[in-house]
Amino acid sequence: MTETDVAELQRRLAAFAAARDWEQYHTPKNLAAALSVEASELLEIFQWLTPEQSAGIMGDPEAAHRVTDEVADVLAYLLQFCEVLGIDVTAALAAKIERNENRFPVPGRTGATGPTSPTRPTGLTGHTGPGGPAGPTGPTDPRDCHSSE
Repeated sequence: MTETDVAELQRRLAAFAAARDWEQYHTPKNLAAALSVEASELLEIFQWLTPEQSAGIMGDPEAAHRVTDEVADVLAYLLQFCEVLGIDVTAALAAKIERNENRFPVPGRTGATGPTSPTRPTGLTGHTGPGGPAGPTGPTDPRDCHSSE
């Protein structure tokens, strides 16, 4: 998806809401709540699946349709949220990827924060994860790289 595509989708979503006089409800708080609800509906589809079942879900046409619909709902609310707050979603994502590339260099290579171990990424001091406080060198789970830091 290009920036033009994202902007066009945001214009279509805004026009859809305006035509129905829904703009009054599209506050940052309401859109953040709606985004959370839709993300939860996406999660609900996968809730009791095994890892293997979740990896193959798109092979079931009915389940694939449900997943695709929920992904669209999540993206729609995220784009509307960004539009209301004036966030350039593609620029924000590009900047986040760059920060993570610097914070989590490839193991064995030197990056902006120096060498790191594959099990103890640097730069996440103070985060709390499933195992409790992260400690002085950060969390043990690299999936925590999506933090707000």
